[in-house]
Amino acid sequence: MKSGLKKLKLADWVFVFVCVLISAICLLPMLNLLARSLSSTEALIKREVYLWPKGWNLDSYKMVLTDMKYIWSFVWTTILTIVCTFVSLAMTTLCAYPLIFENLKGRKVINVLITITMFFNAGAIPNYLLLQKLHLLDNPLVLIIPSCLSVYNMIIMRSFFYGIPDSIREAAQIDGASHFSILCRIYIPLSKPVFATLALFYAVGRWNGYSDALMYLSIKKQEFYPLQLFLYNILNSVNSVDVATQEGFSSPGLSESLKAAIVMFSTIPILCIYPWLQKYFIHGVTLGGVKE
Repeated sequence: MKSGLKKLKLADWVFVFVCVLISAICLLPMLNLLARSLSSTEALIKREVYLWPKGWNLDSYKMVLTDMKYIWSFVWTTILTIVCTFVSLAMTTLCAYPLIFENLKGRKVINVLITITMFFNAGAIPNYLLLQKLHLLDNPLVLIIPSCLSVYNMIIMRSFFYGIPDSIREAAQIDGASHFSILCRIYIPLSKPVFATLALFYAVGRWNGYSDALMYLSIKKQEFYPLQLFLYNILNSVNSVDVATQEGFSSPGLSESLKAAIVMFSTIPILCIYPWLQKYFIHGVTLGGVKE
């Protein structure tokens, strides 16, 4: 009995150590980035900044907060993330709900066709040509429509719906409720954990996305560039005075401190969402991932 307790305690300590190690691996780069954003250019050039700022300097944050091009990119990305999250949740729900009915004609075929898209796709060039034929290039809708549904997320929601007893749905049907009423009044209220989980998945994916804007939006539509593409252009053009000025900054160049400040501003907002959804996140993933 005592040996079992010792083994359990040892296993607990090993688990705690691994968790602390993983947390440190994730946290230390953020602390270094924060320290660089608050440090002077001289300290950064001398490579003296690690986890604590040296030569406290807030000029980078002032420059970012007073730059209207960055502010608009931040506002536009926030609006885009909110819209994409709601549209994606609606599409995922409308796709998952019918597939829980065993009497749905062609249900197996539909499931197979949907699953195939997780492993095979046409490729970048056919996708580009398709969007060109649909007149979505250089259109802000190209950032919403092509990625509005994730098959993986749909499977999670469908599995969660399977866990809701059929007797509840059947009782509502006996009372004369339509499928739309059943979905809105029964399934959606009972599925808050999985909705919160998928909302987080979709929001993080859209907030961090930039490749679609890079491929499908031309330089003439820079006002529709999401924040990550704006950051991508800034970091790539950091050594060019002319390009840096075109990006909206009045300074003759971009310091390491300014780059760190921009990265911090683009990272902090999405991190603030996690504490609000954490209690739903684990519950939604476990329930949605176990049931068939």
